[in-house]
Amino acid sequence: MTIYCDESGGLNAGAMTFSAVMLTPEAAASIHARFRAVTGLRGELKGSRISLTERAYLLELFDRAGGRAWVAVAESTKLHPNANGTAPTDLALYAALLDTAVGRWLPETGGVCTDVVIDDGRYDPAILARVRDTIQTGLAGWGRASLADSRRSDGVQIADVVANSLYNITVHSARARRIGIILEPMLASKAIRIAELTALP
Repeated sequence: MTIYCDESGGLNAGAMTFSAVMLTPEAAASIHARFRAVTGLRGELKGSRISLTERAYLLELFDRAGGRAWVAVAESTKLHPNANGTAPTDLALYAALLDTAVGRWLPETGGVCTDVVIDDGRYDPAILARVRDTIQTGLAGWGRASLADSRRSDGVQIADVVANSLYNITVHSARARRIGIILEPMLASKAIRIAELTALP
């Protein structure tokens, strides 16, 4: 299995969410191909760009394929300041959310080799390489952490939609109620689980 990672939002936007989606590469490719074939989507699949109906369809495909996700969530108003009283940076929060979401998965893998694929688009590659190395240390011999261009990764694009869905709910956007209805069965079945982060380690 592979854990695909992507984030949505930021401290200035009220919240940051980070999804760690578990799928086989074959399942991710099949979901993505079917979604594109039905919707006629061109360009990158982004949660911020698709309609509610398209979002519901993608998440239904994800659920049917046995996809699962841990989503780490941090709200700006609930996030404790650093020990020196300053607010956490987006990068520090990103790293903490990534560590939280992936960390929730590792005990559940049963020691089976699991790769972690992280979107390389948000921060400087050198900084992300350090984040990747930290995750690799946590994986030890269980798998490999790598960076990927989201435009070329089926799984990362799916992870983006999951992260964006929880972001909308967390910040109570105009689409939050409808997205909540879409996610309700997956939250009830624990196909998607949420870990709230209120302080950085």
